[in-house]
Amino acid sequence: MREALKTLTDADLELQAKILIRRTIVELCENKFYEALNILNEARPVFESADDALQGRWHGQMGLVLARLADAEGNTSYTDRAIIEFTAAIYHYEQAGNERYCATNRNNVAMLLYRLGRYRDAHEHLDRAGATLLRLKDTGLLAQVDETRARVFLAEKKYREADRVITRAVETLEKGGASAYLSDALTIQGVARARLGAGEDSINILRRAMSVAEEAGALTNAGLAALALIEEHGARRVLARTELYGLYLRAEKLLRGSQDVEDKERLLACARIVMRRLADVNLHDRSFSFFSAVQEFEEKIIEQALAESAGSVTGAAKLLGLKHQTLITMLRRRHKALQLKRTPPEKRLKSIIKKDC
Repeated sequence: MREALKTLTDADLELQAKILIRRTIVELCENKFYEALNILNEARPVFESADDALQGRWHGQMGLVLARLADAEGNTSYTDRAIIEFTAAIYHYEQAGNERYCATNRNNVAMLLYRLGRYRDAHEHLDRAGATLLRLKDTGLLAQVDETRARVFLAEKKYREADRVITRAVETLEKGGASAYLSDALTIQGVARARLGAGEDSINILRRAMSVAEEAGALTNAGLAALALIEEHGARRVLARTELYGLYLRAEKLLRGSQDVEDKERLLACARIVMRRLADVNLHDRSFSFFSAVQEFEEKIIEQALAESAGSVTGAAKLLGLKHQTLITMLRRRHKALQLKRTPPEKRLKSIIKKDC
């Protein structure tokens, strides 16, 4: 993109502006927020002499950069500045007659207002964005507006309203190819179902959200779905300890590149949930069962032994002080899921010596 800019003249104003915006997108993808901010500040003179559509693009991109900085540093002053930039983008897009981009930026404003706890204001912006997109019959963007509204409803503890709105969004996104947006919507749906008491349904939806995100390469989205699964179900002993521990390790790996302060705080809170589950056995828990607790602990130890022996059942049996056949029987009968973590068993050669009749 730098090479492309060198070839342009002052007459190529529109193309120059587009390239500068795309440079900031690259920086955002690498979590280089200040670099993106510097590019936009340096490019300000280019956009100030551009038409309203391009000025709207500059203000909208500046809003996105400031919003990401707010997430990374937990600084609400960046949030306030982002709202101002998105509002300026809305003004310029209105002047340019681009209603779709106006609605997109209203949705962005609503998301920031929701994070500030200004739920009524957020709903007002979502109402206006939704009405525009409904008239334009843009179901894809309308689904994104519904997702933001569902987040607001969850914050307001209006779980039925959140579930109704996000279910509609999921149905729309499933028809398209926006897997990252779908995984986010599924995560919100899973949380809403958990709050409504539909535990099994919620777990299945959150597992699917992780899978959809990972298949799309949206690692942060997958990590956030894993965190939601731990937050909503980790403390209730619905998930086995081994699965819970595995979920945390997976979330930690997936969110390693996240710059969001809130993500880090949630990861730490989930670590506490996992540690409590691994350390404590509550005899008064309604779901407590002696045999299930023993089996869960047994599974964890066998999994660790298999990992340390690189999947060798023979090696794991030695570490555990068990006979080879005893461990094989335990895997076949009580811990079938762990069979995937062992090396494939070798077929024994048949004896060529015939037994006497």
